[in-house]
Amino acid sequence: MTKFTSFVAKTAGIAALAVGAFSGAAMADGHGFKPIKPIEFVIMAGKGGGADKMARLMQSIVEKEGLSARPLVPNNKPGGSGAEALVAMKSASDPDHTIMVTLNSFFTTPLRQPGLGVDIMTFAPVGRMAEDTFLLWVHKNEGINSFEEFVAEAKKRGSGWVMGGTGKASEDNIITDYLNDSYGLEIKYIPYKGGGAVAKDLAGEQIDSSVNNPSEALGFYESGDVIPLVAFTDERLPMFPDVPTLKELGGDFSYFMQRSVVGAPGMSDAALAYYTDMFTKVYNSADWQKYKSDKSLMGDFMAGGDLTSYWQTQRDRHETILRASGAIK
Repeated sequence: MTKFTSFVAKTAGIAALAVGAFSGAAMADGHGFKPIKPIEFVIMAGKGGGADKMARLMQSIVEKEGLSARPLVPNNKPGGSGAEALVAMKSASDPDHTIMVTLNSFFTTPLRQPGLGVDIMTFAPVGRMAEDTFLLWVHKNEGINSFEEFVAEAKKRGSGWVMGGTGKASEDNIITDYLNDSYGLEIKYIPYKGGGAVAKDLAGEQIDSSVNNPSEALGFYESGDVIPLVAFTDERLPMFPDVPTLKELGGDFSYFMQRSVVGAPGMSDAALAYYTDMFTKVYNSADWQKYKSDKSLMGDFMAGGDLTSYWQTQRDRHETILRASGAIK
């Protein structure tokens, strides 16, 4: 077992932390803060992917439930594996009216691009809404029906086998590196700006496989175009009861992705309390709970100090993963 394989096997499974209540009598009224203009809702990925779908659903729940004094305005900024979004947040002219949906590129992109000068620990911990899951997908026309058949075919094709994924040195890239390292493969990884484009190209047979989240591939799965072969989770997903986990097949590996909402650096305590209260209500809504169930999302709500502790742990883990894989020095 190589250094990369050994480390990832031990650390990539992200366990949900105990959720501490975001307490304080002022939380209910947000310390008196109310937004006085539309709230920019930055999405650090392209349209059609898991982060984009999540953000737009949350926007609709906020509107439906009347949870905000001003509307949330989604704004996709997928460039540079989320670097565009991180820089925009760092330089936000009005932190109290700027929030963002994050994924694990929140951890990896600042590590890969230190020149951005982004310190994720300066962001406001509004709320973790879920942890998303990953499956390995192939097109039905490949004639591959098991992970073992996938490994055999990918090994046969070498670098001719192409995996599409969101971003460089990101979640999808980390999983691809793990597969290459653990199973003697030479899969070529191609980064996209969003999971929606990845799913579309797999359905169109422009790439050979993906490790899309369920929400990104679900439409093409339901139409019969793509087939899930293995889940990178600790237990089988209820939505895919016949799909084994990699752990069942002998691979000591699982990997999850945060789906969190963060505030811009410099956000006031009053605004942070307002948005945490808002997204606590979004999380507890029937629509969000149904979405979590329907899209195989996991994890409890997390905010405040619990969320910043979670960020610190995951940043440290991802730094070690990226160093072990050679993505950073």
